[in-house]
Amino acid sequence: MSSLPNVSRNIVRELRERPAVRQRPSRPFRPALPRLRSIAPWAALVLIVLCWEIITRLQLYPAFIVPPPAAVWEKFLQVLGDGRLWLHTSTTLGEIALGLLAGVPIGVALGYLLAKNEMLEAALSPIILAAQSTPVVAYAPILVIWFGTGITSKVFICALIVFFPILMNTMAGLRSTPTEERELMRSLSAGRLQTFTKLEVPAALPVLLGGLKISATLAVIGAVVGEFISASAGLGFWIKLARDQYDTALVIVAVLTLAAMARLMYGGIALLERRLLHWRP
Repeated sequence: MSSLPNVSRNIVRELRERPAVRQRPSRPFRPALPRLRSIAPWAALVLIVLCWEIITRLQLYPAFIVPPPAAVWEKFLQVLGDGRLWLHTSTTLGEIALGLLAGVPIGVALGYLLAKNEMLEAALSPIILAAQSTPVVAYAPILVIWFGTGITSKVFICALIVFFPILMNTMAGLRSTPTEERELMRSLSAGRLQTFTKLEVPAALPVLLGGLKISATLAVIGAVVGEFISASAGLGFWIKLARDQYDTALVIVAVLTLAAMARLMYGGIALLERRLLHWRP
């Protein structure tokens, strides 16, 4: 019993001699990172405009080639006031919306069939890959000849260009469903519809929404290509017309409008993704 105090003294001595664990220094700047991340795009935009202004003031290029930001802003206010900006923007936006409404459901349906049927995939994959590997600029004139110079050809081009990403992402999403979870659904005697709605759709939804983000930006490209070839309205037609008139400020206004349109569509789908996938970390 007399040895117990000695043992306790030795333990206390070892604890005192052991070096203290250094605590990690606090990082007060970490809470400010989200705020800095939200400010960074605007700071980059301001920097680009400043560099643009410096180039125009140095007169490295003529004003009709690189107009100053003030001239572009004046042109924007002019076309916004006379209604031309809304006319051409609404035309292009309508073509994009109809192309997405046509291409996305077809891509999802065919992607599901190909993911479930290997023979069908083997038969149609070469045709789909050949159509996708051909640049849209190459077959767009044929579509204009077939479907006319109206809105139908532009919608068909948009639908065709968004079809492939949706198709491939649907197949990848369905095939990423874990086998263990499929076996669990079978053990619970789940039907095909229950397996589709309760397992396959939630598993494929993240990949499918990622493909929808890509398709939204590609649809803008498809609409502009169709309007370049033959159109009487739209931002692509407007860019072509302003280029022929050497109105560079108007070209920049139309291009920035297309960029803003694509960014808003991408942000809308990202917001939808956040709402639908709120259960994900």
